[in-house]
Amino acid sequence: MRKFWDNPGTLVAGIVVGAGVSVPDHVMIGNIRIAPATVLAPMAGVTDTVFRRFIRNLGGCGLIMTEFTSADGVLRAKDQKAKRYLHFYEDEHPISAQLFGSDPRVMADAARMVEDLGFDMVDLNLGCPAKKVVKCNGGSGLLRDLPAIGKIFEAVRAAIKIPFTVKFRAGWDDENIVCVELAKMAEDCGLCAVALHARTREQGYSGAARWEWITAIKQAVKIPVIGNGDIRTPADACAIVAQTGCDAVMIGRTAPANPWIFRQIEQYTASGRYEEPAEADRYQMIRTYFQMLIEEELPDAVGKMKQFASWFTHGVPGGAGLRKAIYESKSAPEILARVEEFFEQRLRPVSLVVTI
Repeated sequence: MRKFWDNPGTLVAGIVVGAGVSVPDHVMIGNIRIAPATVLAPMAGVTDTVFRRFIRNLGGCGLIMTEFTSADGVLRAKDQKAKRYLHFYEDEHPISAQLFGSDPRVMADAARMVEDLGFDMVDLNLGCPAKKVVKCNGGSGLLRDLPAIGKIFEAVRAAIKIPFTVKFRAGWDDENIVCVELAKMAEDCGLCAVALHARTREQGYSGAARWEWITAIKQAVKIPVIGNGDIRTPADACAIVAQTGCDAVMIGRTAPANPWIFRQIEQYTASGRYEEPAEADRYQMIRTYFQMLIEEELPDAVGKMKQFASWFTHGVPGGAGLRKAIYESKSAPEILARVEEFFEQRLRPVSLVVTI
Protein backbone atom coordinates (compact mmCIF):
# COMPACT_ATOMS: atom_id res chain seq x y z
CA MET A 1 0.00 0.00 0.00
CA ARG A 2 1.30 3.45 -0.81
CA LYS A 3 1.28 6.04 1.96
CA PHE A 4 -1.35 8.75 1.82
CA TRP A 5 -0.18 11.69 3.92
CA ASP A 6 -3.41 13.30 4.99
CA ASN A 7 -3.47 16.72 6.61
CA PRO A 8 -2.83 15.97 10.31
CA GLY A 9 -4.45 19.18 11.51
CA THR A 10 -7.89 19.90 10.03
CA LEU A 11 -9.95 22.63 11.68
CA VAL A 12 -13.51 21.49 12.50
CA ALA A 13 -15.85 23.57 14.64
CA GLY A 14 -12.83 25.39 16.03
CA ILE A 15 -11.10 22.16 17.04
CA VAL A 16 -8.01 20.73 15.37
CA VAL A 17 -8.66 17.07 14.54
CA GLY A 18 -5.95 14.59 13.70
CA ALA A 19 -3.73 16.45 16.15
CA GLY A 20 -4.87 15.38 19.60
CA VAL A 21 -8.58 14.58 19.09
CA SER A 22 -9.11 10.99 18.06
CA VAL A 23 -11.51 8.09 18.01
CA PRO A 24 -11.34 6.36 21.44
CA ASP A 25 -9.28 3.19 21.58
CA HIS A 26 -12.19 1.37 23.21
CA VAL A 27 -15.67 1.72 24.66
CA MET A 28 -17.47 -0.52 27.15
CA ILE A 29 -21.03 -1.47 26.18
CA GLY A 30 -22.31 -3.23 29.24
CA ASN A 31 -19.64 -5.82 30.01
CA ILE A 32 -18.43 -6.02 26.38
CA ARG A 33 -15.22 -4.21 25.45
CA ILE A 34 -15.30 -2.76 21.95
CA ALA A 35 -11.77 -1.97 20.77
CA PRO A 36 -11.27 0.22 18.90
CA ALA A 37 -14.47 2.23 19.38
CA THR A 38 -15.65 1.73 15.80
CA VAL A 39 -18.78 -0.08 14.66
CA LEU A 40 -19.83 -1.54 11.32
CA ALA A 41 -23.44 -0.39 10.90
CA PRO A 42 -26.14 -2.95 10.14
CA MET A 43 -27.03 -2.70 6.44
CA ALA A 44 -29.70 -4.69 4.64
CA GLY A 45 -28.24 -6.71 1.80
CA VAL A 46 -24.68 -5.90 2.85
CA THR A 47 -23.63 -7.02 6.34
CA ASP A 48 -24.01 -10.77 5.94
CA THR A 49 -21.48 -13.13 7.52
CA VAL A 50 -19.14 -12.91 4.52
CA PHE A 51 -18.92 -9.12 4.53
CA ARG A 52 -18.65 -8.97 8.32
CA ARG A 53 -15.71 -11.40 8.38
CA PHE A 54 -14.18 -9.61 5.42
CA ILE A 55 -14.24 -6.31 7.32
CA ARG A 56 -13.03 -7.93 10.53
CA ASN A 57 -10.05 -9.50 8.70
CA LEU A 58 -9.01 -6.14 7.22
CA GLY A 59 -8.63 -4.82 10.77
CA GLY A 60 -9.64 -1.78 12.79
CA CYS A 61 -13.33 -2.55 13.39
CA GLY A 62 -14.32 -3.06 17.02
CA LEU A 63 -17.92 -4.26 16.63
CA ILE A 64 -19.79 -5.81 13.72
CA MET A 65 -23.58 -6.06 13.36
CA THR A 66 -25.94 -8.29 11.42
CA GLU A 67 -28.40 -7.14 8.79
CA PHE A 68 -31.58 -5.92 10.44
CA THR A 69 -33.74 -8.97 11.03
CA SER A 70 -37.47 -9.32 11.59
CA ALA A 71 -38.31 -10.45 15.12
CA ASP A 72 -41.37 -12.20 13.69
CA GLY A 73 -39.12 -14.02 11.24
CA VAL A 74 -36.80 -15.16 14.04
CA LEU A 75 -39.73 -16.83 15.79
CA ARG A 76 -41.01 -18.54 12.64
CA ALA A 77 -39.25 -21.90 12.47
CA LYS A 78 -39.44 -22.00 8.66
CA ASP A 79 -38.11 -18.49 8.02
CA GLN A 80 -34.87 -19.36 6.25
CA LYS A 81 -34.00 -15.72 5.55
CA ALA A 82 -33.96 -14.85 9.25
CA LYS A 83 -31.84 -17.92 9.97
CA ARG A 84 -29.36 -16.86 7.29
CA TYR A 85 -29.22 -13.31 8.67
CA LEU A 86 -28.40 -14.63 12.15
CA HIS A 87 -25.74 -17.11 11.04
CA PHE A 88 -22.29 -16.19 12.28
CA TYR A 89 -18.87 -17.72 13.03
CA GLU A 90 -16.81 -17.67 16.21
CA ASP A 91 -14.23 -15.29 14.72
CA GLU A 92 -16.92 -12.60 14.39
CA HIS A 93 -17.05 -11.78 18.12
CA PRO A 94 -17.90 -9.27 19.39
CA ILE A 95 -21.05 -9.24 17.27
CA SER A 96 -24.48 -7.69 17.74
CA ALA A 97 -27.76 -8.92 16.24
CA GLN A 98 -30.11 -6.17 15.14
CA LEU A 99 -33.86 -6.84 15.33
CA PHE A 100 -36.88 -4.88 14.22
CA GLY A 101 -40.54 -5.23 15.14
CA SER A 102 -43.31 -3.53 17.07
CA ASP A 103 -44.74 -6.19 19.40
CA PRO A 104 -42.99 -6.13 22.82
CA ARG A 105 -43.62 -9.84 23.48
CA VAL A 106 -42.37 -10.92 20.07
CA MET A 107 -39.32 -8.66 20.39
CA ALA A 108 -38.53 -10.11 23.83
CA ASP A 109 -38.85 -13.71 22.62
CA ALA A 110 -36.69 -12.99 19.57
CA ALA A 111 -34.05 -11.28 21.72
CA ARG A 112 -33.98 -14.30 24.02
CA MET A 113 -33.37 -16.57 21.03
CA VAL A 114 -30.58 -14.28 19.83
CA GLU A 115 -28.96 -14.49 23.26
CA ASP A 116 -29.22 -18.28 23.15
CA LEU A 117 -27.50 -18.30 19.75
CA GLY A 118 -24.42 -16.76 21.37
CA PHE A 119 -24.54 -13.14 20.20
CA ASP A 120 -22.73 -10.65 22.41
CA MET A 121 -25.53 -8.08 22.33
CA VAL A 122 -28.92 -7.21 20.85
CA ASP A 123 -29.80 -3.98 19.05
CA LEU A 124 -33.23 -2.55 18.28
CA ASN A 125 -33.67 -0.94 14.87
CA LEU A 126 -35.56 2.35 15.06
CA GLY A 127 -33.87 3.85 12.04
CA CYS A 128 -34.83 2.00 8.86
CA PRO A 129 -36.78 4.41 6.61
CA ALA A 130 -38.02 1.78 4.12
CA LYS A 131 -41.75 2.08 3.45
CA LYS A 132 -42.42 -1.65 3.76
CA VAL A 133 -40.87 -1.63 7.25
CA VAL A 134 -42.43 1.66 8.37
CA LYS A 135 -45.94 0.64 7.33
CA CYS A 136 -45.71 -2.25 9.79
CA ASN A 137 -44.73 0.25 12.49
CA GLY A 138 -41.17 -1.07 12.46
CA GLY A 139 -37.86 0.74 12.09
CA SER A 140 -38.24 4.52 12.11
CA GLY A 141 -42.03 4.13 11.99
CA LEU A 142 -42.00 3.67 15.76
CA LEU A 143 -40.49 7.13 16.25
CA ARG A 144 -44.07 8.44 16.15
CA ASP A 145 -44.99 6.38 19.22
CA LEU A 146 -42.55 6.77 22.12
CA PRO A 147 -44.80 4.93 24.64
CA ALA A 148 -44.74 1.87 22.34
CA ILE A 149 -40.94 2.07 22.19
CA GLY A 150 -40.83 2.23 25.98
CA LYS A 151 -42.79 -1.03 26.22
CA ILE A 152 -40.36 -2.74 23.83
CA PHE A 153 -37.40 -1.44 25.82
CA GLU A 154 -38.83 -2.82 29.06
CA ALA A 155 -39.84 -6.20 27.60
CA VAL A 156 -36.52 -6.88 25.91
CA ARG A 157 -34.44 -5.65 28.83
CA ALA A 158 -36.32 -8.01 31.17
CA ALA A 159 -35.87 -10.95 28.79
CA ILE A 160 -32.08 -10.96 28.30
CA LYS A 161 -28.87 -10.58 30.27
CA ILE A 162 -26.54 -9.53 27.42
CA PRO A 163 -26.18 -5.83 26.56
CA PHE A 164 -29.18 -4.25 24.84
CA THR A 165 -28.73 -1.21 22.60
CA VAL A 166 -30.78 0.86 20.18
CA LYS A 167 -30.04 2.62 16.89
CA PHE A 168 -32.44 5.38 15.90
CA ARG A 169 -32.90 8.51 13.85
CA ALA A 170 -33.42 12.01 15.21
CA GLY A 171 -37.15 11.88 14.59
CA TRP A 172 -39.83 11.42 11.97
CA ASP A 173 -39.20 14.87 10.46
CA ASP A 174 -37.80 18.25 11.44
CA GLU A 175 -41.01 19.13 13.30
CA ASN A 176 -40.85 15.95 15.38
CA ILE A 177 -37.32 15.59 16.77
CA VAL A 178 -37.41 13.03 19.59
CA CYS A 179 -33.82 11.82 19.82
CA VAL A 180 -32.94 13.31 23.21
CA GLU A 181 -36.14 12.13 24.85
CA LEU A 182 -35.68 8.70 23.31
CA ALA A 183 -32.09 8.42 24.52
CA LYS A 184 -33.12 9.36 28.06
CA MET A 185 -35.86 6.74 27.97
CA ALA A 186 -33.37 4.12 26.76
CA GLU A 187 -31.06 4.92 29.66
CA ASP A 188 -33.92 4.82 32.17
CA CYS A 189 -34.99 1.40 30.83
CA GLY A 190 -31.53 -0.08 31.32
CA LEU A 191 -30.17 -0.05 27.77
CA CYS A 192 -26.39 -0.11 27.57
CA ALA A 193 -25.76 2.31 24.67
CA VAL A 194 -27.53 4.38 22.03
CA ALA A 195 -26.54 5.04 18.42
CA LEU A 196 -27.91 7.99 16.49
CA HIS A 197 -28.03 8.28 12.72
CA ALA A 198 -28.23 12.06 12.70
CA ARG A 199 -30.95 12.37 10.07
CA THR A 200 -34.74 12.21 10.20
CA ARG A 201 -36.84 9.51 8.65
CA GLU A 202 -38.12 12.07 6.14
CA GLN A 203 -34.55 12.76 5.00
CA GLY A 204 -33.80 9.14 4.27
CA TYR A 205 -30.15 9.24 3.22
CA SER A 206 -30.26 12.69 1.66
CA GLY A 207 -28.98 16.01 2.95
CA ALA A 208 -26.37 16.46 5.64
CA ALA A 209 -26.27 14.61 8.95
CA ARG A 210 -26.93 16.96 11.88
CA TRP A 211 -24.17 16.09 14.31
CA GLU A 212 -25.45 18.63 16.82
CA TRP A 213 -28.21 16.14 17.68
CA ILE A 214 -25.50 13.66 18.72
CA THR A 215 -24.02 16.39 20.93
CA ALA A 216 -27.40 16.97 22.57
CA ILE A 217 -27.78 13.27 23.35
CA LYS A 218 -24.25 13.02 24.71
CA GLN A 219 -25.02 15.89 27.10
CA ALA A 220 -28.28 14.25 28.20
CA VAL A 221 -27.24 10.67 29.08
CA LYS A 222 -24.40 8.85 30.81
CA ILE A 223 -24.47 5.62 28.78
CA PRO A 224 -22.20 5.41 25.69
CA VAL A 225 -23.35 7.38 22.64
CA ILE A 226 -22.39 6.17 19.17
CA GLY A 227 -22.32 8.74 16.37
CA ASN A 228 -23.40 7.84 12.83
CA GLY A 229 -23.87 9.81 9.63
CA ASP A 230 -21.57 11.31 6.98
CA ILE A 231 -18.40 9.61 8.20
CA ARG A 232 -16.63 9.16 4.88
CA THR A 233 -12.97 9.59 5.84
CA PRO A 234 -10.72 9.05 8.85
CA ALA A 235 -10.74 12.83 9.36
CA ASP A 236 -14.56 12.73 9.54
CA ALA A 237 -14.37 10.07 12.26
CA CYS A 238 -12.09 12.25 14.36
CA ALA A 239 -14.20 15.31 13.60
CA ILE A 240 -17.45 13.76 14.84
CA VAL A 241 -15.76 12.81 18.11
CA ALA A 242 -14.28 16.29 18.44
CA GLN A 243 -17.56 18.03 17.69
CA THR A 244 -19.98 15.82 19.62
CA GLY A 245 -17.96 14.05 22.30
CA CYS A 246 -19.46 10.73 21.19
CA ASP A 247 -17.93 7.57 22.64
CA ALA A 248 -17.71 5.60 19.40
CA VAL A 249 -18.34 6.00 15.68
CA MET A 250 -20.53 3.86 13.44
CA ILE A 251 -19.90 3.59 9.70
CA GLY A 252 -22.39 2.35 7.16
CA ARG A 253 -22.40 3.17 3.44
CA THR A 254 -18.73 4.15 3.34
CA ALA A 255 -17.65 0.61 4.28
CA PRO A 256 -18.70 -1.20 1.07
CA ALA A 257 -17.02 1.49 -1.04
CA ASN A 258 -13.88 1.60 1.12
CA PRO A 259 -13.54 -1.56 3.23
CA TRP A 260 -10.22 -0.23 4.57
CA ILE A 261 -11.95 2.70 6.34
CA PHE A 262 -11.74 1.14 9.82
CA ARG A 263 -8.04 0.37 9.55
CA GLN A 264 -7.46 3.86 8.15
CA ILE A 265 -9.26 5.41 11.12
CA GLU A 266 -7.03 3.45 13.48
CA GLN A 267 -3.93 4.67 11.61
CA TYR A 268 -5.15 8.27 11.44
CA THR A 269 -6.03 8.26 15.12
CA ALA A 270 -2.51 7.13 15.98
CA SER A 271 -0.53 9.40 13.67
CA GLY A 272 -2.72 11.76 11.65
CA ARG A 273 -1.80 9.69 8.58
CA TYR A 274 -3.20 6.61 6.87
CA GLU A 275 -2.55 4.25 4.00
CA GLU A 276 -4.41 4.47 0.72
CA PRO A 277 -4.79 1.15 -1.19
CA ALA A 278 -2.85 0.66 -4.40
CA GLU A 279 -4.41 -1.08 -7.40
CA ALA A 280 -2.83 -4.41 -6.41
CA ASP A 281 -4.42 -4.09 -2.95
CA ARG A 282 -7.81 -3.46 -4.53
CA TYR A 283 -7.40 -6.53 -6.75
CA GLN A 284 -6.54 -8.68 -3.75
CA MET A 285 -9.51 -7.26 -1.84
CA ILE A 286 -12.03 -7.97 -4.62
CA ARG A 287 -10.68 -11.46 -5.27
CA THR A 288 -10.70 -12.32 -1.56
CA TYR A 289 -14.29 -11.15 -1.05
CA PHE A 290 -15.57 -12.94 -4.16
CA GLN A 291 -13.79 -16.17 -3.17
CA MET A 292 -15.36 -15.94 0.29
CA LEU A 293 -18.79 -15.60 -1.30
CA ILE A 294 -18.19 -18.69 -3.42
CA GLU A 295 -16.91 -20.73 -0.47
CA GLU A 296 -19.89 -19.75 1.69
CA GLU A 297 -22.22 -21.07 -1.07
CA LEU A 298 -24.72 -18.28 -0.56
CA PRO A 299 -27.79 -18.64 -2.79
CA ASP A 300 -27.40 -15.06 -3.98
CA ALA A 301 -23.60 -15.07 -4.47
CA VAL A 302 -23.84 -13.94 -8.11
CA GLY A 303 -26.15 -11.08 -7.19
CA LYS A 304 -23.84 -10.05 -4.34
CA MET A 305 -20.84 -9.98 -6.67
CA LYS A 306 -22.65 -7.77 -9.15
CA GLN A 307 -23.93 -5.54 -6.34
CA PHE A 308 -20.48 -5.05 -4.83
CA ALA A 309 -18.71 -4.67 -8.17
CA SER A 310 -19.91 -1.08 -8.53
CA TRP A 311 -18.50 -0.20 -5.08
CA PHE A 312 -15.27 -2.17 -5.23
CA THR A 313 -14.25 -0.96 -8.70
CA HIS A 314 -14.96 2.71 -8.02
CA GLY A 315 -11.92 4.72 -9.01
CA VAL A 316 -10.23 1.82 -10.81
CA PRO A 317 -8.97 2.88 -14.28
CA GLY A 318 -11.04 0.96 -16.82
CA GLY A 319 -13.47 -0.08 -14.08
CA ALA A 320 -16.49 0.48 -16.33
CA GLY A 321 -15.31 -2.30 -18.63
CA LEU A 322 -14.79 -4.64 -15.70
CA ARG A 323 -18.24 -3.87 -14.33
CA LYS A 324 -19.78 -4.59 -17.73
CA ALA A 325 -17.99 -7.94 -17.90
CA ILE A 326 -19.18 -8.80 -14.38
CA TYR A 327 -22.79 -7.82 -15.07
CA GLU A 328 -22.83 -9.96 -18.22
CA SER A 329 -21.41 -13.03 -16.45
CA LYS A 330 -23.75 -15.90 -15.58
CA SER A 331 -21.98 -17.63 -12.67
CA ALA A 332 -19.82 -16.85 -9.67
CA PRO A 333 -16.70 -18.63 -11.04
CA GLU A 334 -17.10 -16.73 -14.33
CA ILE A 335 -17.25 -13.40 -12.46
CA LEU A 336 -14.13 -14.27 -10.49
CA ALA A 337 -12.35 -15.21 -13.72
CA ARG A 338 -13.27 -11.85 -15.30
CA VAL A 339 -11.86 -10.03 -12.26
CA GLU A 340 -8.61 -12.01 -12.38
CA GLU A 341 -8.20 -11.45 -16.12
CA PHE A 342 -8.79 -7.72 -15.79
CA PHE A 343 -6.33 -7.09 -12.99
CA GLU A 344 -3.65 -9.53 -14.13
CA GLN A 345 -3.59 -7.74 -17.47
CA ARG A 346 -3.38 -4.32 -15.78
CA LEU A 347 -0.73 -5.37 -13.28
CA ARG A 348 1.41 -7.35 -15.72
CA PRO A 349 4.93 -5.86 -15.90
CA VAL A 350 5.50 -3.98 -19.14
CA SER A 351 8.44 -5.38 -21.13
CA LEU A 352 10.92 -2.78 -22.28
CA VAL A 353 12.07 -3.43 -25.83
CA VAL A 354 15.30 -1.69 -26.81
CA THR A 355 16.12 -1.32 -30.51
CA ILE A 356 19.52 -0.39 -31.88
